Amino acid sequence: MNQKFLYIIIIIALGYLLKRFNILQEKDGQVISKIIFKITLPALVIVTFDSVKIEISLILIPIIVLIYGLVTTCLGLWVFKNEERELKGSFMIMSSGYNVGLFAFPLVYSIWGMSGLTYFSMFDVGTSFLVFGIAYILGSYFSEEGLRLRPVEIVKKLSKSIPLMTYVIASILNFSHLKLPDMIINVASTISAANMPLSLLLLGLYLNFNFEKKFIKPMLKFLTFRYGLGFACWFYFIFSSSKR
Repeated sequence: MNQKFLYIIIIIALGYLLKRFNILQEKDGQVISKIIFKITLPALVIVTFDSVKIEISLILIPIIVLIYGLVTTCLGLWVFKNEERELKGSFMIMSSGYNVGLFAFPLVYSIWGMSGLTYFSMFDVGTSFLVFGIAYILGSYFSEEGLRLRPVEIVKKLSKSIPLMTYVIASILNFSHLKLPDMIINVASTISAANMPLSLLLLGLYLNFNFEKKFIKPMLKFLTFRYGLGFACWFYFIFSSSKR
């Protein structure tokens, strides 16, 4: 496990060095991220859901994630109510969901294999509705252009999210006990192998150790809110379980 984690650090460092030596630039990350979100990540989802059996107990994971995300979003709207409109939108995007599919999947798969990826896939089913649904809507609403919250417009936005639609279709196929042809699975498996190195290279490209001082206070405020809420929930469950 330590060796695999070392490889992950090396790939991230490689992405950062490629940027530092101007071999790649941050703008190249936009192309890489599109490849990940629209090709390699959906392929990984297809392969994962084809090879695992979703039990009834696992269905609780995305439900809990959805509930927690909605509660976090409501609290975030109150905590950041006095922030500037666009900054508030950014906080809402970061508060409601988790970037599990892009960066955590490679780490989980390399350490725990397909069994660990099963639980993270179910976790990401819930967070995908938050990231590609609720977070996107809130971010668009608080953007400079703004988004009118019309049901038809929202559905159109959600239907254009390839990762979200892949989760929906893969879940339906799994629950229906329908299998895709082996050729499709084999092709998807080959493509999904690129998800880990591309995701880690992208992380390295976006690493930036310089930031403007004016963002220090909002950043600390957000981190306090995010991790403070997480630690509060953790302590609650720890003490609740100890009393039983």
